[in-house]
Amino acid sequence: MSSEKNKLRFIIMGVSGSGKSTIGKCLAIELGISFYDADDFHPETNIAKMASGQALNDDDRFPWLEILQKNITIWSDEGFVLACSALKQSYRDILNQNQSEYVQWIYLKGKMEIIQKRMANRQNHFFDPALLQSQFDTLEEPLDAITIGIDDEVDRIIENIKNQL
Repeated sequence: MSSEKNKLRFIIMGVSGSGKSTIGKCLAIELGISFYDADDFHPETNIAKMASGQALNDDDRFPWLEILQKNITIWSDEGFVLACSALKQSYRDILNQNQSEYVQWIYLKGKMEIIQKRMANRQNHFFDPALLQSQFDTLEEPLDAITIGIDDEVDRIIENIKNQL
């Protein structure tokens, strides 16, 4: 199974509150591979900035993306699912840099109203919900990803993803 697993490389992307972590964890369990959350790799300065209601800029994101890109290379040996906003194509290009193996992108797409409701119920997260509009403004929808609507229940979303692999 190890040779099968090391072909499984997924990045779940979308705006904050779209379900990246929830879907990513479930998909990783379903596939028997490791899950990582890109939020865990943000420098403290980025977390403080977002918690205070300030949107990150490209200069803030670049060191974080470099750390993730290096880790993707390491994680690729065993397969992985990474939850990462990766809102711009240039960010996705950085994450794909130096990858000798293909990484499958999965875009969780949803309407702002649905995501705002989810965020209102979310507890203990550093992301200020007021920044959601800035994420939608920054978002460049990917052309090379599996696109999944977030309106369904988690198990149905996982089924939809698996059907498209």
